[in-house]
Amino acid sequence: MVQSKLVWQSKLVLLLVLPVTGADVVLEAHWWAVNSLPLAIWTVGLSLLLGIVAFKLSSATAGAAVAGAFITASLMFSTAVAPYQPWNTAIVPVFTVLVLTALTTRLGRAKKESMGLAEKRQGRTAAQVAANLGFSAIVSCGIVESFVIDSRWFAPTGLAPIPILVPMLAALCEAAADTVSSEIGQVFGGRPIMITSLRRVDPGTDGGLSLAGTLAGLLAAGLVAMAGAVSIVPHNPALAAAAWGGGVFGLLFDSLLGATLERQGWLNNDLVNFLSTASASGFALMLLSLIPHASVG
Repeated sequence: MVQSKLVWQSKLVLLLVLPVTGADVVLEAHWWAVNSLPLAIWTVGLSLLLGIVAFKLSSATAGAAVAGAFITASLMFSTAVAPYQPWNTAIVPVFTVLVLTALTTRLGRAKKESMGLAEKRQGRTAAQVAANLGFSAIVSCGIVESFVIDSRWFAPTGLAPIPILVPMLAALCEAAADTVSSEIGQVFGGRPIMITSLRRVDPGTDGGLSLAGTLAGLLAAGLVAMAGAVSIVPHNPALAAAAWGGGVFGLLFDSLLGATLERQGWLNNDLVNFLSTASASGFALMLLSLIPHASVG
């Protein structure tokens, strides 16, 4: 009942994410079509293919697949460099997130359904996709990237094309960690403990943490960070570690919001997820500011 009253928050997330990513994709596609048509074709084509795969696997509704395709295209354009190689873009960590969440969502479905905790069989909605992946696209779009570069946090010259992608990767790490920890915890975690009181609560309770779920979440964040390390931040373990650290922070922040503002009926799950990915990016930025410039150049 409370969640239904807060549906406006899901619409707010969509309003924050889709216009930004949609405009970014249109502008980037036009620019690349003029300057490098194959890059534009590959990016748009692979993003649509990933959306179709998610829909066919029942991991996303039709609307969610479209939203995911726009977000993926925006992320790919923001990580494209010459000479262009699709596997050196954000599609690698995004695909990793899709695989991890799809597999763990299906794991132990019968048990989750008996407890009333299973995801809908038609997959996640557009609002859920925007809540989990949208901030990563926003933080990596051209305007935000320019602001971060001009801030000169990462290099005296203000030129740091790789480090500014770490907040985006951290948001993807958190998205994977949150879903995986929840899905695994419901099946193997037993009765979790509330993050604020350390008391035992029922599985699926907002703010509940289990050892199995938390470890699975840490591993999922690590796998996404590794996927980013071999694709968009190559040969720099410090950057991958910063992204992983941001993802872990976001996972714990998600539980804290769930135990407080969500349980009190002030936030719904979509806005909690969106804010948690934002916190992951913010924490990664803080970690980056502590890394010597020579280590991230």
